[in-house]
Amino acid sequence: MHANNVVLGQIKTDQKSNEITAIPALMDLLELRGCLVTLDAMGCQRDIAEKIVNKGADYVLAVKGNQGKLHNVFKNHFSMERINDWEGENYRTEEKSHSRMESRLYLVSDIFDEFVNLSLDWKGMKTLGVVVSARMEGGTFNSDVISIRYYISSAELTAEKLAKATREHWFIENKLHWKIDVAMNEDDCRIRRGNAPEMLTVYRHIAVNLLNNTTMFKAGLKRKQRKAAMSTHYLTQQGARIGCTIIYLITNPAS
Repeated sequence: MHANNVVLGQIKTDQKSNEITAIPALMDLLELRGCLVTLDAMGCQRDIAEKIVNKGADYVLAVKGNQGKLHNVFKNHFSMERINDWEGENYRTEEKSHSRMESRLYLVSDIFDEFVNLSLDWKGMKTLGVVVSARMEGGTFNSDVISIRYYISSAELTAEKLAKATREHWFIENKLHWKIDVAMNEDDCRIRRGNAPEMLTVYRHIAVNLLNNTTMFKAGLKRKQRKAAMSTHYLTQQGARIGCTIIYLITNPAS
């Protein structure tokens, strides 16, 4: 959950399956009412969209080639020529990082034309979204790195709200997964037997939740881990009850 900067849950994907079956199982564990659920193209499935709406939430789903008919209609109706002449609602952002500037244009539209028939297959679909991003290097835009991404949503989104939702989705990818892979060396962990990898991932998420939300010591995740290992005062100040719960679960796995 981006708003609270915490990991709420996780489901292990079966070896002979994928995220499409794991996402509905995870949603069954969560109270989603009033939330805006963002998913990559893998999660852009009719059944998943229906489940989100039935749980009182709204969705923002990325559309790619795995939903061929929907994706082709987007490409036909939102060509680069039409985007250049767009007179509807839009929102633009610019972000400078590492001597490069990336400009993003966000467009939203109500359902129209061919999308009317497709909306019958996607429960609650109300908003179409298009995100165009271009990167400027050396003072000029590089046409090779212009990308167009498509989205559908059951919420009535403004262009600015679409920008916020999509950026926060990638915030999770960059800030959470990167921290677990780099700061906690998850990819280098050689523990593979039984349920041990899944259990360790849960503990890492709990640790990330605690460390992300501590304000007593402002530093990166690695420095916070090191301080927690060396200072019992810092450790106890940052959630002793949760820390005791983790210790109990480790020493009493049967419970």
